[in-house]
This record gives sequence, C-alpha cells and structure tokens, in this order.
Amino acid sequence: MFLDLDNFKQINDGLGHPVGDKVLQKVARRLSAIMRDEDTVARMGGDEFALVLGDISDSMGASQVASKVLSVFEAPLEIDHHRLYVTSTLGISLYPSDGENVATLLKNADTAMYHAKEEGKNQFCFYTDDLNSEALEKLNLENDLREALNNDEFEVYYQPQYELSSGRLTGAEALIRWNYKELGLVPPDEFIPMAESNGLIIPIGRWIMKQACSQVKTWQEAGFDIDRIGVNVAGQQIQNSDIVETVKDVLKETKLEPACLELEITESFIMQQAEKAISTLEELRKIGVALAIDDFGTGYSSLSYLKRLPIDRLKIDRSFIKDIPYDSDGVAITKAIIALGKSMQLNVIAEGIETDEQHDFLTEKGCDEVQGYLYSRPLNAQEIEEIFQKEN
Repeated sequence: MFLDLDNFKQINDGLGHPVGDKVLQKVARRLSAIMRDEDTVARMGGDEFALVLGDISDSMGASQVASKVLSVFEAPLEIDHHRLYVTSTLGISLYPSDGENVATLLKNADTAMYHAKEEGKNQFCFYTDDLNSEALEKLNLENDLREALNNDEFEVYYQPQYELSSGRLTGAEALIRWNYKELGLVPPDEFIPMAESNGLIIPIGRWIMKQACSQVKTWQEAGFDIDRIGVNVAGQQIQNSDIVETVKDVLKETKLEPACLELEITESFIMQQAEKAISTLEELRKIGVALAIDDFGTGYSSLSYLKRLPIDRLKIDRSFIKDIPYDSDGVAITKAIIALGKSMQLNVIAEGIETDEQHDFLTEKGCDEVQGYLYSRPLNAQEIEEIFQKEN
C-alpha cells in the first residue's frame, strides 16, 4: 500500500515545518499501532508512507486493512494547541498479479494512489493495468504539452460578450485551444489542469495574454468597436510569477490601452489567498486594467474581503444559469448576485446562456452583459471580424 497525506502542504505552509514534522510522527505511530508485527510501515519521504502486508489472501483482505488504515485518521491530531483533521489516500498493489518485484509493486501502488487522489482523496484504490495505460498516456500528453508552445500548436478563440440593454458586442473572452497532432483541437479543461500542476501555465498564460491583446489592437486599428478582451489568470500566475510585470510588458509590446484588458481571476483562488490577492489586484488596478471575479458564486466569498477587492465585474457561473428559470435555487442565487453587484456598483455578466428564457430572465433582473451559445460559440479571429462587419 502506498499512502499519501491529503493537503499536507497546507499544514507546512500555514503552521510551519516543525508542526508538519510532528504530524508525520503522530501519523507514523498511529499506523504502526494498527499493523501486525510481521507488517512493515515505512516513511518513503515527504508525506508518503509505504505499508507492506504479508499473508493477505485476496483483495477483500486488502480492502479491510485499507479501511482500517483510513479509520485511524478519523480522530483529530492534537499538536501544539492545534486541532488538526488530516486525511489520507491509499493505492494498493498485490503480489504477484501487479508485479513480481519491489520496484514494480511500489510504482503500481503509487499509480493507484494518484488515481484515488484524482477521484476525490480520502479513499483507496486498487491498481489495474488500465491505470498504467492511463498514466502512460498522461505522461505522453504532458511531454507533448511541453513541446506545444515551441511548436506553435496553440490557438486563441474568442467568445463574444454582449450588452443586454442594447445588444451591442462589447467584448470577448479569450479561450485557448490546443491543436494537438494526436487528438485534433483539445479544449482547455483537458490540458489546463495539467499545465497548472507542472508549471507550464505561466509561459502559456503569458502567450495567451499577448496573443489576445495583440488581436484586440489589430481589431481596433481596423476600426472595429470593441471595449475589452477578457483573459483568464490562473492562481499560479499570481503566486509563482510576477504577474504585474508580465501585464506591463504585454501592454507595452502590443501597445494596447490598459483599460481594454480585463483579467478574470477565480473566486476560489481569491478567497484562498485573500490578502496576497488583494495586494496584487491593487497593483494591477494601478496599471489601469479591468478586473473581474470569474465563476462567482462557486467559492466561499467573505463579504468583508469582497468589499476590499478592487474589482470591476462579477461573472455569474454557468452552473447557476443552466436551469433558469425552472430551478428555484439557481434563480434565487442569480438574483442575489445581480443585486449584490448593483449595490456595489459593479458590472455583472452571466455566462453559459443557451435559451431565450435565460436571456429574458437576466434582462428582467437587470444583468448587464451576457455570453453563451445562445449568442455565439467561441470563434476564431476571422469569424469575430465577420460579426463586426455585419454590425457595422
């Protein structure tokens, strides 16, 4: 069994490594206490442990032990006046079906553990040959993703945003696509999480921003009336890079007015890194760019922080829009977000609009802008220009 503590980095970052070390010691004692004398508990490094169990006749027996291991984490850890709830995730490989040597068994148990993490953590998973195939595919995909930027395989599509009161095309959201030689056009939700996990999101994010700003400048010089371009900014771009300098450099290179660039930052990241986020957003605001909270309503906003954020817009998440006007909860939340935005003098835009009923509801409630397939799917630059020409 390969065991990894869930979200252990938060303990080290929040409470310090001495507390983290004590957590590891207590976890080791708890694991050792439930194991038999002939079993082995070993810390492999970091927050990872390996459990070697002999005389396990089948997967049922292994499941029983795994459930027992997970149960030792149910009680909180009392450390230096802190009451900590720690969970773990396990991957299991069986000899000889999953490997006939130590290296293979450990590798396969590790693969199973990562699959369990992806499925939601605080659980266990058995190794299968399919997992190994998935892991190999993922490795190949990651290697190809690293080459994609150098090979000019990315494209930017633009989803138009419209003002509800006038129907005018006011802006667009820049959306990256990967023109992958093996699979064709790959949408962002299939490769952006990978880019975030391996740090590639920083160079990719800069590339998107530069491409989008350059395109808007081209449209403006051609006489097309567009107020702004929205570009998503990942949490890592704020945490692990100098996003302020990046924005300054991109605006200088493309000669785009700062007010024409809108940076969209997810609500969940802002609330996780509230103080740092506020400081960074204030620096960005000084440059003159517009700022929006993306996926608003899906995180856990503190109103005390919200009123301090130097933002211009709230983007209502599509999950609240999709069943309007038939879902009473979606209706109530959307109305509340629009009212909140109005009271704070913020522009409110709803995304994911697909029906006339949703359009009529948002118009009646005073939403400012919309985007979605009812109006347009994401388009390439040439298709956007055709829309401008029709409007003109």
